[in-house]
Amino acid sequence: MTDLATLSAAALLRGYARRAFSPREVVRACLDRIARLEPQLNAMVVIDAEGAERAAAESEHRWFAGRPLGALDGVPATVKDLVDLAGFPTRRGSRLTDPAPVAHDAPSVIGLKAAGAVILGKTTTTEFGWKSPGDCPLHGVTRNPWNTAMTPGGSSSGAGAACAGGYGPLHIGTDAGGSIRIPAAWCGIVGVKPSFGRVPQWPLGAFAAVAVAGPMTRNVADAALMLGAMARFDWRDPFALPDPEPGWPGPVRTDVDGLRIAIVRRVGFAAPADEAAWAAVERAATALDERGAILEEADPDLPDTRAVFVQVWSHALARLVGSMPAEKRGLLDPGLVGLARRAAPMTATEYLAVQAAAIETAHGMAAFHRRFDALLCPAVPAAAGPVETPVETPEEDLWRHWAPWTFAFNLSRQPAVTVPTGLDANGLPRAVQVAAPLYGDALALRVAAAIEASLEPPTLAPL
Repeated sequence: MTDLATLSAAALLRGYARRAFSPREVVRACLDRIARLEPQLNAMVVIDAEGAERAAAESEHRWFAGRPLGALDGVPATVKDLVDLAGFPTRRGSRLTDPAPVAHDAPSVIGLKAAGAVILGKTTTTEFGWKSPGDCPLHGVTRNPWNTAMTPGGSSSGAGAACAGGYGPLHIGTDAGGSIRIPAAWCGIVGVKPSFGRVPQWPLGAFAAVAVAGPMTRNVADAALMLGAMARFDWRDPFALPDPEPGWPGPVRTDVDGLRIAIVRRVGFAAPADEAAWAAVERAATALDERGAILEEADPDLPDTRAVFVQVWSHALARLVGSMPAEKRGLLDPGLVGLARRAAPMTATEYLAVQAAAIETAHGMAAFHRRFDALLCPAVPAAAGPVETPVETPEEDLWRHWAPWTFAFNLSRQPAVTVPTGLDANGLPRAVQVAAPLYGDALALRVAAAIEASLEPPTLAPL
């Protein structure tokens, strides 16, 4: 029999409506699966079994009465530990954060709860979301469900592992330079970086000017359901967009006939990608071509996004480390401390130059999308690497191994989706990235769904 924990959100909702199974049965299946797999994966920070079972019972009563609360009533979800979940601490993977429970839910959590989702607990993150290898000083090493010798990626490491491992269908991640899309690619799932401001956030972290919260799921339709619940205005976030129209983003479409899609090989510099990464792009491009899209190789006119983002990233982290008591910095990830130490102070002129280059990136992408409806490129340079690879040169690792294909879209603030394309010769997931114009989230999901429908990649690790 199918493990209820591994069903999609859409399948769960259909089952609830038919009374084929109940939210309580699903939550118990999720908790049982977590208990079985956590010793291997280490994806969870905290498991709220009591709260989840209580919320599932309430959902079950609503379904029995024929009055579900919202579009996700009874669907299990997890929350990354950079995001506040009322009643639990937000530790951010660090031994220096406050262990006291927070009083209020983050906006994205409020959105899921308002739609009826059942929160199972919180997932691991790299310390303050600073890097892509999936470990942190507070909770140790998180492992990839497809091969536990490999990293799931980060910084949404636990969300990626939990999703591919079948810990329920919905998982909140955050992304300031690729932290949703990198683990999505390495774990073989769908990861959505929405347009900046689409999903409100509070409190804002170190990367407030580029960071977003978004869905991590095992298919595009679930990501759209989840995004629709999360994308609600919240006064706490000064960058929050107004509420979208009712029902947004709507049922996921897969028709791409006539859409002009660029195959991009440069995002401001010669970003690295191995042969299998480009093979994944070719597979996705062929799938889109067969569905009637018009494919063309073209590159946007951008500044060196590598140079721009390294400055944004390293100086934000230097400011964060500088806010910590000097006598306690030895408790931080050594790589983070070293990065902060090497980030020389910027003059006002240098800071303004970085901001101007970020704006130039956004303008360059906007101009590019006057010619193309969407673009297709690699999501990551290569497949997931070993879990405990030392991080000795993070400034280079950022653009050589982790995020060279993702951080440009944080600078431009446009939506980008990682969609899996299948497994490579070593049995590890491969993926591509789809980006659409600013606020074109529904279009990005549509192109990603077309790729998914054609390639039907496996997204649940065989555990």
